[in-house]
Order: sequence, then C-alpha cells, then structure tokens
Amino acid sequence: MRLSDLRGRHVAVWGAGREGRAAVTAIAAHGPAGLVVVDDSANFLTLPWDGPLAAAAPLVTGEEGFERLAAADVVVRSPGVPNTHPWMVELRRRSVPVTQGSALWMADHADRTVGVTGSKGKSTTSSLISHLLTAMDRPNVFGGNIGVPLLDLPEAELYVLELSSYQCSDLTDSPRVAVVTALFPEHLDAHGGEREYYRDKLNLIAHGPHAVVVNGADPRLAAELGDRAAVRAGSPDTTHVATGPDGAQWFHLRATPLFPRAVLPLVGRHNEGNLCVALAVLDALGVDVVARRDSLAVAVAEFQGLAHRLTEIADPSGLTFVDDTLATSPYAAMHAIDAYEGRPLTVIVGGADRGLDYSPLRAHLAGREITVIGVPDSGPRIVDALSGLPSVRTELADDLVAAVGLSRKLTPAGGVVLLSPAAPSYGRFRNFEHRSEVFAQAVADTAR
Repeated sequence: MRLSDLRGRHVAVWGAGREGRAAVTAIAAHGPAGLVVVDDSANFLTLPWDGPLAAAAPLVTGEEGFERLAAADVVVRSPGVPNTHPWMVELRRRSVPVTQGSALWMADHADRTVGVTGSKGKSTTSSLISHLLTAMDRPNVFGGNIGVPLLDLPEAELYVLELSSYQCSDLTDSPRVAVVTALFPEHLDAHGGEREYYRDKLNLIAHGPHAVVVNGADPRLAAELGDRAAVRAGSPDTTHVATGPDGAQWFHLRATPLFPRAVLPLVGRHNEGNLCVALAVLDALGVDVVARRDSLAVAVAEFQGLAHRLTEIADPSGLTFVDDTLATSPYAAMHAIDAYEGRPLTVIVGGADRGLDYSPLRAHLAGREITVIGVPDSGPRIVDALSGLPSVRTELADDLVAAVGLSRKLTPAGGVVLLSPAAPSYGRFRNFEHRSEVFAQAVADTAR
C-alpha cells in the first residue's frame, strides 16, 4: 500500500506523537475522504494537538477511539502501538487493514534505501553507513528510528534508515539492501513472544531485497537465517578483523588489509562488528572498498558515534560519566559493561518494565566487581535478579537524578558511571533523548 492509495478513503491515524504527526501531514496531502487521529495513551507528556494538525484531522481520545479505528478503511498505527494491544487484536479479527507510515513510505522508496535493524547495534551501524557513504561521494539522507520519521524525510537519491522491530513488522517491501546486526529477545511484551519478535524483526528481509547483509558473528541470527543467502560480515570471505601487516589487528576485505583497528575511535568489540557490517554494505552498494581504503580510514577516524550510545561526558571530578541510554535490553547493557572492563564501574539500570528476563545479565556479572543502581520502574526487579552475587553491590534510587548523585558517592576515583538502563525510556520520559537530557543535566548539577 502506498500513500497515493489512501486518496478518497477514510483513514484513522493511531498515535499523536512524532510518527502520528508526520503521518497526518503526509496523508492529508493525498486527499483522503476522511482523516482522524486516535490517541489512547494521552498523559502529562503528551504534546498539544492544535494548529494545522488539528485542522487536518480531529483528535479522538478514550474509548471512542476504538470505534473510529474500527470504522476506518485503513488504520495507520504509530510504531509504539504494540501488536498485543487489545484494540490491535480486535482490528485484526475484524480484518481492518492496518499499516504504518514506515510501510507507506517504503513502498515508494525501497529501491533507494539501505534499511538497518537489529536487537543491538542498529543505531551505530546505520550511522556509520551513512557517514562512510557521504565520505565516498554517495550523499544520502539518514533517518528512521533514530528520531526522524520516514514520512518527514526529504526526497533523495539514497536513504540510510535505522528501523525498529515495530517499524519492520508491517513492511510489505524490503529495502534494496537489508541489514540485520543482531538478534536476542527484546520487546516481547509488544510482539507477543520471542518467536513473534524474531518474525517481525526479520520481516525486513522477507520481501525481495537486492542484498542482505548480517553480522555473521551473532549465533542466534545465524540460527534464524539458516542457509538463506546473505553477506555475513565478520567472516573471512567478506569484511572482518584479523592480524594485519604490522602484527596488530586490522580490518580486512577478504584477504586484503584495509586499515588498523586502532583507526576506529569507538570502544568495544561489538563496535568492530558494527564497522565490519557497514563496510560490507558499502561493498554491496558497489563502493570499491579496497581502492578507497585510505579515504575510508580517514572517515572512520572522524566518526564521532551517536549522542546516546557510549557517549562520555566530561566531569571535573575525574569520574567518567557515560550516556548509553539507547541500551534498552540486558544484552545491550552487557556490551556496554564489557567496553569498560578493567575500570571501577557503576551502572545505572531501569526504565519501562517490559517483563524482560534479566538472568543473562546476572550470569554476565557473576564474578565481576561492580556497583548497580536501579531506578524505576524495572530497576528493583533488575536489582533483585542480581541478588546474591558476592562481588555485585546493588542500590536503589528514587529516580535518575537521585541515581546520579548516589553514583558520585559510590564510584571510586577514576571510575566510570554508566547509564546503560537495559530498559526503554517511555513512561517517565518523552523519549530516549529526554532521558539523556535529564542524565546530562544531573551530571552537571551534581558536579563539584
């Protein structure tokens, strides 16, 4: 289904956040017979619905919202509406067509798009791909789950998109190059279970992409792919890290050394894998990675990373505060913790409670000396999951600001305070950017 297919039809947009706002603007321009917006989750964080948006589509809240959805010819849901929502279940039962703005956009732009998803690494990998393509004289527009709705993107010859499992679930067209960075259980409450989550995530590659690039080092992803044809970055037959001509670790394309691992400024082995995937995507798009390796090395060295992924915040105390608010699962937090191995470490965890299993985090921290501070809503449950580990000190704080203050008291000089929440931001924050803002402000306010 394309945006143009909505002309003359009655459309209900479900969700009044940034995705819903983008959908209303785009759909209204195509002349629907009727357009309404339904918001069943309005709270104190909700932005006002007024001006041109209100003129284009009235806002309906409360129980009346379901009747407006059920009466529509097409429902365009925001990514934050879960598959398990009772209204979604009933709409499916009634065979009401449900799509998303991401799917509407992809139907018109798939051939010009690199789409990146994954339980871990999609933000950094998509950002790396966009950055390196620009350096290789391949201008592109970067957007998606990183904060820019697809329907707000300008026209361009090439797009690089970060796509969440929610955005992938309703796609009926795959991007030209479909990229998957990792798979592990996440968002299970929204998808209905582990199998459903993997199904929705891998829907990105289910509709005829020209090329599929994956992280070949991820065992669960390998198991889900089976013998499907894909470029498996990290393997010797594509981009990988191995001993180079000087005896140090180098990035390679097959047998050819490209540049030293030390060129990449990002910490952690997982970021080596992210760059391997990005380089494999460039290769799939026809960039001569070997001929342009010197220029690529310069571009890699200049890459600054994402604002909310292992971003270090300067502090006069000598402590290193690290914003990793995009780490919304225990597995992502585990990667972040590994990146600071060998330094005294305090980790702040907790956020919206999706019922995730935190036993993998417990197993990962067994035998480590570390301090963990839990904040609402899931923080107490995470702390409880770590109880009994002899080298893990656990504390609870009332909120993120209090946790920052407590971390200053508990972290030894020269140590690291890592916000890697292993849980999403919604409920107590507008979005992940808001959580980062609160963290950075708390660091500044408590500095001595």
